[in-house]
Amino acid sequence: MKRILIYIFFILFVYQLGLAQDITGKIIDSKTGETIPYANIQVNGSQSLISNTDGFFTVTENNNENASILEISYLGYVNQTITLDQLKSQQNIIKLQPGVFELADVNVSNIKPNPYSIMATVKENLDRNYKREYQSSKEVLFYREENSFSPKKMDMEITKSTGFTKDNLKLANAEITSFNAKIISHPPKEYTDIFCNYYSNVKTEKDKRVFSSKLDVVKATKLKDENRSADVDDLQQTATKMILKHLDTTKYYRVKSGLFGSQDSISLRKDFYKRKLNKENKNQAALTKRTLENFISKNNFSQNSNLDFVTQYELYHYEYEGAIYSNENEFVYVLNFKPKKSKAKYTGKLYISETDYGVVRADYTLADNKTVKGFNMKFLLGIKSSENISKGTLIFNRNASGIGYYLRYASKERGVYFYLNRPLKFIELTSDEKDVLALDIKIEGNTFHKKEIMTISNTEISNTAFVASDEKNFKFIPIKQYDPKLWKGISTIEPLEEMKQFKSIE
Repeated sequence: MKRILIYIFFILFVYQLGLAQDITGKIIDSKTGETIPYANIQVNGSQSLISNTDGFFTVTENNNENASILEISYLGYVNQTITLDQLKSQQNIIKLQPGVFELADVNVSNIKPNPYSIMATVKENLDRNYKREYQSSKEVLFYREENSFSPKKMDMEITKSTGFTKDNLKLANAEITSFNAKIISHPPKEYTDIFCNYYSNVKTEKDKRVFSSKLDVVKATKLKDENRSADVDDLQQTATKMILKHLDTTKYYRVKSGLFGSQDSISLRKDFYKRKLNKENKNQAALTKRTLENFISKNNFSQNSNLDFVTQYELYHYEYEGAIYSNENEFVYVLNFKPKKSKAKYTGKLYISETDYGVVRADYTLADNKTVKGFNMKFLLGIKSSENISKGTLIFNRNASGIGYYLRYASKERGVYFYLNRPLKFIELTSDEKDVLALDIKIEGNTFHKKEIMTISNTEISNTAFVASDEKNFKFIPIKQYDPKLWKGISTIEPLEEMKQFKSIE
C-alpha cells in the first residue's frame, strides 16, 4: 500500500511539473501568414507582454492554467481574446484578422486630414503627452542589450621592442596572430538581460520639484565569451594584456597612440585590475540605473530632439495613409514620412491618436544614402567611422490618469562601420620614461548594438512606499549559453533564435 501511495504521489508530482511550464506562442497575420512583431498581449489582466521580432511571446508558469485569458491587440488588426487552452488547441499559433482601414481619401467626416496640421498639433502637445507625471511610481521593466563585432580585417604586430628577446617577440606576435584569427573566424557577440523594479519619486523642496529614483535588480545575466568581447575597447585591453605578459609584470606602463596623448597607466600587477574591477562592481547598480534612464529619456519625444521626424516636422514630407481604430476603439491617424530637407535622415510611419494627438507608435529607419554621423580622418590620423544603421520602434500606452503616455516598449538598433590604422607605443613609467615597444594596429569592421526595453507594469505608489523601497548593488550572472530555466516565471522578451543558439567558445 505504501508503495502504491508513493507511486501515485510521484505521478501527481510529475503531472504538476508538466503543468508548471512556461508556454510560448506565436502571432501571425491570418491572411498572409507573416509574423506580427511587437503585438501587445495581456494575460489575465495582470501580465503584460510584447511579441518579439519573430512574433513569439512566452506566458510564465504562474499564468499558465488552461482557463487563463489572453487579450491580443495590434494596431490595424482586430483584437482577439482566447484562453490558454484554445491557444494550445491552435498549436500555439494566434492568427490576427486585419481590421477595417479607412482609406486615405475617406474619413469619419469625409474630409481628408492634412498631415502637416496633424504634426503641428502633435508638436503642440508634446510636453503634455510625454512629460513625466509628478507622482511616485513603480515600473517593472525588462531590458535586453545585444552587442556584436564583425571584423573584415584585423592585423596587429609588434614592430619594435627594447625589452623583448627575439624568442619573446616571436612568441608575442604568434599569440597576437592567433588572437586575430580567432576573432575573425568567430566574430564576438554578447547579450545582457535585466529584470528589475524601477522606483521614481517627485517631491517639493523649497518650492522646487525634486526627482529621485531607485533601481532594484531582481535578476541580471550576461551571455558572452570572456575571451572574445564584442567591445572594441575590451579587445584592445585583451591584446594589451597579451603583450604585457612578456614584460615586467611588476611595473606600470603608459600607452601612446600617434598624435594623441597618452592613455591611463596600465599594468599586469594583480592589485591594478583588482582595484579597477572592484570599483566597477561597487557601482554596478548606479551604472545600470543610469543606462536605463538614459535609454528611456532618449526614446521620449519631449526629451530627445534626435527623434526629429516628430519634433521638427518641417524637415520631412508627410503622407496621410489612412486611419485605424486602436484597441481602445479610438481613431488613430497613420502617417508615412520621408526626408524633405537634407538635415532629415529617417523614413517611417507614425500612428497618432485623434483624441489627444499623442504618437502611440513610431517605426523609423535611416533613409537611403543617409548616415547618422561620421568621422573621416583616414589619411591624416588613420581613423574613419560611419553610423550607417539606425532604426527603431516606439510604443506608448496612456497613463492610468488618462493624461499623457509612458513608454510601453522601445527597440533601437545602431550599426557603425569603422577603420583604424594606428601605431601604439608602450612606455615604461620611470624617471626617463623609456620606450619599451611599438605596435602597429589595423582593424576594419562593423559593430552592431541593439537595445530593447519593455514596461511590464506601471503603477502609482505612495511616498512611503518609495522610501521603503531599496536599491542594492548586484552582480551579473555570467552564462555561456542561454538557459530559459533562469527566467522561469519571469516576464521577458522572448529571445530570437540567434540568441538561443549562441554558445561561448572555450
